[in-house]
Order: sequence, then structure tokens, then C-alpha cells
Amino acid sequence: MSAIIRTENLTYTYSPDTPFEKTAVNDVCLEVEDGELVGIIGHTGSGKSTLIQHLNGLIRPTSGRVIIDGQDIWERGVNLRDIRFKVGIVFQYPEYQIFEETVFKDIAYGPKNMGLDEKQVGERVRETAALIGLDSALLEKSPFELSGGQKRRVAIAGVMAMRPKVLILDEPTAGLDPGGREQVLEEIREYHRRSGSTVLLVSHSMEDVARFATKILVMNHGSVFCYDTPPNVFMRADEIAEMGLSVPQITRVFSLLRKKGIDIRGDVYTVDFALKTINEYIASKGSAREDGHD
Repeated sequence: MSAIIRTENLTYTYSPDTPFEKTAVNDVCLEVEDGELVGIIGHTGSGKSTLIQHLNGLIRPTSGRVIIDGQDIWERGVNLRDIRFKVGIVFQYPEYQIFEETVFKDIAYGPKNMGLDEKQVGERVRETAALIGLDSALLEKSPFELSGGQKRRVAIAGVMAMRPKVLILDEPTAGLDPGGREQVLEEIREYHRRSGSTVLLVSHSMEDVARFATKILVMNHGSVFCYDTPPNVFMRADEIAEMGLSVPQITRVFSLLRKKGIDIRGDVYTVDFALKTINEYIASKGSAREDGHD
């Protein structure tokens, strides 16, 4: 697969040459392959939000380059409007940005701005509503009559309906109850599976990222701590915990087992993975006894 997102020595400094100068993103070199579902993790102030705002030109780098689908987005002649249709961002609490009088019109707003005709817009709205779990009966209702979780899905659907090549979601489950959180995450995963788009999911929850991501980007003090597959990232669970991030509970259990001298793999990050690992460990011990070893 080729890289849909590439950053080269990306650096961004707030309030340069003032007493408030702060480098929020520092020399970030990153390649995200087309079709990945990437979890982005980091403590508050790690640079996550600043990084994602660079990816569709909301922020211009202090230095370095942002390359989307092979194109440097700050090259002369590049139309940032086109880039923003290609890279869609759903910010935290997007339901506060809902403004249309019906759910249909709110989801349709982006596709209309893309210049699609009425038939295409209608198809996009209905397909996306179904994908994100919104009943067709809700489309003619006011979005302000909906529950908090439904409003969140309407706002997310508004960006999905533009069919961006890259969908970025900044804490999409913030403030939702456990049931609503699980539903939104499942719908994002289903969108990724069906669309084949690249999805970047910013989250404070390692548990969520561990279950859903194909790759994990860990940010620390504006720099990339690591960008790898979940097993390789969770092999570094102790280092991640030292940074103030909570790793999945099951990962902590296996880390403790290793510290107690039990020779078991340390890259476990889901319950299913844990069960498989324990069964393999028991089977290996049984084989060792049969061979005459303790």
C-alpha cells in the first residue's frame, strides 16, 4: 500500500518569538498507508490535536511538509478546499455544530457544497444515515429533538457523507455513556470496513484503540514516541505507563506476570488475545512435561 498521509519534519510553534512560545509538534515524520485505521494516543498537550489540524490545512506548519495523496498541500496552486473534501475532520463534541432544521439537511450540507446534484445528495444522505445507525424516520426530524448519542452520529454522518479519502475523528466518544460509546465505535469500524477509507481516531482510551486500530500512533511532548502495530506498541507498555498513559488492564496483568518470572508474551492487549496466549502457554508447559522438563 502507498502512503495517503506523509509528514516530513513537521514542526509547529505557537506564539513564536514571544514569552509564550511553545512547540506543539516537533519534527514529526510520519507515513500512514491508505486504508489503515490508526489510533492516535497521547496525554493532554502531547500534540495530537495540533497534528491532525495540519492534515487538512487548518494550520500551516512552522516548518516541514504535509503531503496528502502525493500532493504537498502548501504548494503554490493547491486548492485547500479540495484538500478539505479529501480529508474530513470531526472535532470533539461535533453535535454543537449542528445547525440545519432537519437531520437530512444537516447530513446533506457537505455533499451539497461539493457540487453534487439533488439525487446524488439524497443517496449519500440515506446511505450514510443507515451506515451510522440512524433510522430513516429520523431524517425529517429536527436534530435538536434527538438524544445526545443520535446528535453525535448525525454530526459524524455529515462528514462521512462527503466520502473523504481520510476521515479523522477527535475523541468521537467523549461524553457518551458506555452504550453510546460502544455503538459509535462499532459504526466507525463498520464505516472503515465498508468504505476502505483511511480512518484516524484520536482517543484517550487505550482500551478502545487496542480493540479497533490496525496501527497506533503514540505522541509524547509533540513528538512521535512510536507508530506501530498494536502488539508492538503494547510490548512497550511499561514505557507508555511511565508517560502517564493508561494501558489496557489486560496488558497490565500480563506485564505483572512477566515481572513475577512467568515466561509469557507481553504484547497482549485484548481479552481474546489473552485467552489464546494462556491456552498456548498451558499447552507448551504440558508438552515440556511430556518431554521430561519442568
